[in-house]
Amino acid sequence: MIELVGDASSIIISALRVLNRPNLKQLQYAKAGSDAMESTIDNKIPEALPAAVRAWLSQSSQTLIDSLGEELEALILFGSAAEGLMRASSDVNLLVVLRRFDSDRIDRASTVLQNAAAAVELHPMFLLGSELSLAAESFSVKFDDITHRRVLLYGTDPFEGLTIPRALLLQRLQQILFNLTLRLRTLYAVGRAREESLAALIADTAAPLRRSAYAILELRGARPSSPKAALESLASELGGDWANDLQNLSKAREDLHLDPGTAAKLILRLAELSESLRERAANLG
Repeated sequence: MIELVGDASSIIISALRVLNRPNLKQLQYAKAGSDAMESTIDNKIPEALPAAVRAWLSQSSQTLIDSLGEELEALILFGSAAEGLMRASSDVNLLVVLRRFDSDRIDRASTVLQNAAAAVELHPMFLLGSELSLAAESFSVKFDDITHRRVLLYGTDPFEGLTIPRALLLQRLQQILFNLTLRLRTLYAVGRAREESLAALIADTAAPLRRSAYAILELRGARPSSPKAALESLASELGGDWANDLQNLSKAREDLHLDPGTAAKLILRLAELSESLRERAANLG
């Protein structure tokens, strides 16, 4: 109640103070809601991830939720981080599904996202919910991988029930593997003198090779335990000994380092492997 004492200006000032006074219970409820949301996100982040990755992923997710508000439909962690597996070359991939891209709201989150990118290689992909079908068609192998390796951190899962047409997946598989073969040939021809930098470039080939192998086996009707296991399984069909090459591929991905004299030979072997996978994908048509 406003006490009517003093002149009119005092009464008005007293009224404004009462009207603008924070409601302690409302503030407590708001803080409790925010804490509960953050706690829920923390519980969904794989425990096996490094502490720094978990912390930045939690902060970035909460910042996006607070900044984007009703424009945010979902936050989805995908790739190796969704499995709790992080290597030296791994990125933290976060799919941000939006109703619309509001630059003013994005600006509110940009500082945290920039810091997270610098600290733990957290890279968000901003996708409108209305663009999901187009994205799945355009990047069918990548999105097929997301359907199998993802963690829903917030919102409604847009991948629930999503299917990618077989013909599109086959076509995109062959494009990815053919492009990878060409890149590896070029890398061998012009880059092998810079052996100290080759391990990181070789590490980048692990994801497309493994994702492609997983998709090929899936199209055959199999369900491998992981993309890495899928590549090992297909390599075993090719004849010859691929174990050492796949071990070196894993070493490049995990350590960003290879023993001297290893990189150039490995590039040639991976180009051969990529071409063999492409031929197997073509035979599924």
